[in-house]
Amino acid sequence: MYNFFQLFGKYISYWVRASNGKGHGLHSPFIFEMVKDALNDHPKDRSLFNHIEVIRKRFSKDTHHISILDLGAGSVKGNAAERTISSIARSAAKSAKFGRLFYRMVKHFKVETVLELGTSLGLSSRYFAEANPTYGVITIEGAPSLASFTEEKLKEEGYTNIRVHQGDFQYWIPRLMPDLVGRKLIYVDGNHRYAPTVEYFHQFLPFLGNDDILIFDDIHWSQEMEKAWKEIKNHEQVACTVDLFFVGIVFFRKEFKEKLNFSIRF
Repeated sequence: MYNFFQLFGKYISYWVRASNGKGHGLHSPFIFEMVKDALNDHPKDRSLFNHIEVIRKRFSKDTHHISILDLGAGSVKGNAAERTISSIARSAAKSAKFGRLFYRMVKHFKVETVLELGTSLGLSSRYFAEANPTYGVITIEGAPSLASFTEEKLKEEGYTNIRVHQGDFQYWIPRLMPDLVGRKLIYVDGNHRYAPTVEYFHQFLPFLGNDDILIFDDIHWSQEMEKAWKEIKNHEQVACTVDLFFVGIVFFRKEFKEKLNFSIRF
């Protein structure tokens, strides 16, 4: 895992070399439309999700302790065996900015099924669910107590289109992938190590079609994750990738006659 100063240096390098976040200078109509409709906030976006951000604030003040069985490489700020809900909300949950991105990705690409690896407190799950994918959101969490806590909260809030599974990702992937329906978006946010990340990618491949999308979290978090991201980018079945620094997006669309890799400011 890179320290703060290493990560900051990498972020500055990314920002300097990345394309404009408004889509200027992009010569791919597909990516330009994605940048315009999915990467950029729409005026009404923020108010749509006030209820989720109220939940985030509530979690950020929750001092209840919960035991964590960490099956991955931990979060950036810690992987203690017992943590407070507030510490998980601050360190493991993706920000509202990325939550809105996930919502818009589902809307823009008309995603029908979302599979999320790494439920945590379910904040990203809620954003995916608000986009109302036809067949809902399936999310997997390795830590039993955290999975139970989040599943209970989601039920209390009335989310009927989110299903929480507890267990190891490699156990659940082959059991869930054959039954995923329609256009799929898979978000990988857990076990930030080279070998498992690449293994998940290869487990997904036989079940992915032209319109499906992969999103990998923390692609520059460590040397291992950068190695995994590079290998995924170079895979022969990958047609196009978009590096937003904190996440990487993978497309398989056959209309790309040559492989395209973009870094875009976000």
